Amino acid sequence: MTGPTPPPAPAPSPSRVLICDDQELIRMGLRMVVDSQPDLTVVGEAADGDAAIAAVAALEPDLVLMDVRMPGVDGLAATEHLCAQPHGPRILVVTTFDLDEYAYAALRAGANGFLVKDAPAEEILVTVRAVLRGEVMVAPSLTRRLVERFVLQPPASVPAQRSRLAALTEREREVLALVARGLANGEIAERLFVGETTVKTHLGRVLTKLGLRDRVHAVIFAYESGLIRAGD
Repeated sequence: MTGPTPPPAPAPSPSRVLICDDQELIRMGLRMVVDSQPDLTVVGEAADGDAAIAAVAALEPDLVLMDVRMPGVDGLAATEHLCAQPHGPRILVVTTFDLDEYAYAALRAGANGFLVKDAPAEEILVTVRAVLRGEVMVAPSLTRRLVERFVLQPPASVPAQRSRLAALTEREREVLALVARGLANGEIAERLFVGETTVKTHLGRVLTKLGLRDRVHAVIFAYESGLIRAGD
């Protein structure tokens, strides 16, 4: 004799998204894309960084779609503030241009991804969901272009950064250099004749040993330490 059928598990609550952009039409378009999905919901909007910081405190979103060029407190300052919080939301930088010094600075400050405003709706949703899962969504080739264009390497800082490379094994340095050159994990695996899981393991150890947040910051470190240089 079987017992009563247990009730179905409740559906998970949709992820909460805050949209921050000084252009109302952009906010409206992003809201339509996000709210079209059952697993996502827009909980609020903000027109500048100051309003975004206040809205995050009041609404506790899981993710902020953050414009960078705004009057008053811009997206960079807001990103730096929110990323410094112990339990802050994930930040997805949204900008007009695919190469933007403000977007680069926001990534360096701790943002979790980079998105161009005219990206198709499908790409926006893929990126939003990936960032919510904890991934860093910047294409390796775009990461390299950002770093090559905007990273500064004051000569005095290179030796200090380079000394940290001593913590890495030769293979870990190889993996870090290939990541910084824009290769994806599968391409690195083919280059080194190892499995993709092995590449992920090596990269994880690199991040741990160097105290880096993610792949983007690993690329930045590779350039700032002099392990590779623009044009290599």
